Amino acid sequence: MALSMPVKPRSLASPLSPHPSLYKFNAFSLALINPCKVLSFSSTPTSHKHPTMVRKYGRQGSSTSRKIICQKRARGRSKDDTNTSDVDGGKGDVGRSQQTTYKSLSLGLQKPEKKNLSYDLKDGQVIDADGLQAASFLHAVVKVYCTHSEHDYSLPWQKQRQYTSTGSAFMIGGRKLLTNAHCVEHHTQVKVKRRGDDTKFVATVLAKGVECDIALLSVESEEFWQGTEPLCFGRLPCLQDAVTVVGYPLGGDTISVTKGVVSRIEVTSYAHGAADLLGIQIDAAINSGNSGGPAFNENGECIGVAFQVYRSDDAENIGYVIPTTVVSHFLNDYEKNGKYTGFPCLGVLLQKLENPALRECLNVPSNEGVLIRAVEPTSPANQVLKAGDVIVSFDGVAVANEGTVPFRFSERIAFGYLISEKYTGDTAEIGIIREGKKMNVITTLKPRVHLVPYHIEGVQPSYLIVAGLVFTPLSEPLIDDECEESMGLRLLAKARYSLPQFEGEQIVILSQILASEVNIGYENMSNQQVLKCNGIRVKNIRHLAHLVDSCKNKYLIFEFEDKLLVVLERQAASLKTPQILKDYGIACERSPDLTEPYVLSEEQTPVENEDLGCSPILNSQIDFSGMLWA
Repeated sequence: MALSMPVKPRSLASPLSPHPSLYKFNAFSLALINPCKVLSFSSTPTSHKHPTMVRKYGRQGSSTSRKIICQKRARGRSKDDTNTSDVDGGKGDVGRSQQTTYKSLSLGLQKPEKKNLSYDLKDGQVIDADGLQAASFLHAVVKVYCTHSEHDYSLPWQKQRQYTSTGSAFMIGGRKLLTNAHCVEHHTQVKVKRRGDDTKFVATVLAKGVECDIALLSVESEEFWQGTEPLCFGRLPCLQDAVTVVGYPLGGDTISVTKGVVSRIEVTSYAHGAADLLGIQIDAAINSGNSGGPAFNENGECIGVAFQVYRSDDAENIGYVIPTTVVSHFLNDYEKNGKYTGFPCLGVLLQKLENPALRECLNVPSNEGVLIRAVEPTSPANQVLKAGDVIVSFDGVAVANEGTVPFRFSERIAFGYLISEKYTGDTAEIGIIREGKKMNVITTLKPRVHLVPYHIEGVQPSYLIVAGLVFTPLSEPLIDDECEESMGLRLLAKARYSLPQFEGEQIVILSQILASEVNIGYENMSNQQVLKCNGIRVKNIRHLAHLVDSCKNKYLIFEFEDKLLVVLERQAASLKTPQILKDYGIACERSPDLTEPYVLSEEQTPVENEDLGCSPILNSQIDFSGMLWA
């Protein structure tokens, strides 16, 4: 499978990018190297197609659009999916390349400087001793076999048909394996096989980092680890450094090796995780199935993990590798917290200050800083930053008026890189100019929580059925299953551009209506946002379930957009619901998470006159205009 996503010009800082669909699309795509599809044959041949479709973040049918394409596996055949990324950056050792700090991964192999040749008298062939070293080198790379089972978001009480895929992984310290998160997404079983072995071993997924597209695996079998040596991580490479990519791509069953050079290092859009993190661009060939495989430098050190490619009629051999700085962040986060907590964000909307008149108007004396246009209400930065402030430094590192900071030698990189090097819960000192006065403020950094989530991993989607009315929170997987055309422009606009106004806020929609006598006249309604229940604003799906359960009135009154009303007689709805569930083969009227008692916190009290957290952001505010989320 191959996932694709758009690439946008590097942003100033992107801890809180609105939505990937805001990027202006051109005729190219960035493809995530999803695992190869495993085809199962029977007596009746099956056609396995790989169509392309534009989902979530692009517009279909436009030859001038930048498409986010994703070959998504589902229902026993390949299916296209879309995942795009929005980014953060982070602070690290600015001006110097980073070396991983995951100490347990220190063992590795170094490539010998000289070749040692010997002669095999039996076969009459010359043996390269370096080849023996290379063989041990390649034995650390394994093939991943994964069985996936996704939830059906249109019918949230059931799952889709399972499907299988293959990818790559490699051994690191502590008897663990590293691969891509998209290789084991929605996994029900993961198996790995060593090079030259005929046995597959069951693996356990210890942690998955959706934003950085990294997963950590373990194998309990002692036999699997016999005679193996883990790889070690090297420093961030320089431009034109040689790179070798190893994995199990399509085109064959054995291991594959391709070579190239480092072409570019910058903050890159991660297709799977909807985040912008540091990435390495290389020209070595990368294909479907290379996902999760290592990339090596000339010393035999792993410099990153292959994960996506750039696809365009005007470009060739552009692949992307997750650098060791991002891998180290993921591993250190897991080691410190016992789980993956994510990459933090600042939560502000920024504008470049390249125009002299604009700087003069804001009383910015020097050629520095970026303007804060908005602050996310749920971000900790909302307590210390406000619209109109100018950020001039981050932890003592000066921020230029184009939103970049120094990075190694004579290079510069997006301001978001400093943020992505931080960990969840870390604090940052931000230098700002407010009304002409310089000051420093301290804020805590936390991962961004999207109003409409990109991924719902490991849990059943929430749903509530009331007299055949199916309510569920809006999510990107649901939009994908339903198709954008059926969602309506207003709902899509909220999904793309709205910000949560309080913790736990969700957009709850009426997904569909299961036809019955009790809901006659409403059965054609679908994909409508429910605003109120009996006059009370709906905060999330749990709140809606609480309002329905606690209702003592004769009628249940649901208010939707455009003043649409659905009125049900409460007792009749309660009596008819069990029969509706039986008729449609549904086991329960609600998901398990809605059986817990609902507790309303002060943070969940919305402003009455506010438009339910909808704060649209125009496409013109993103990309070349200089507007971007940090």
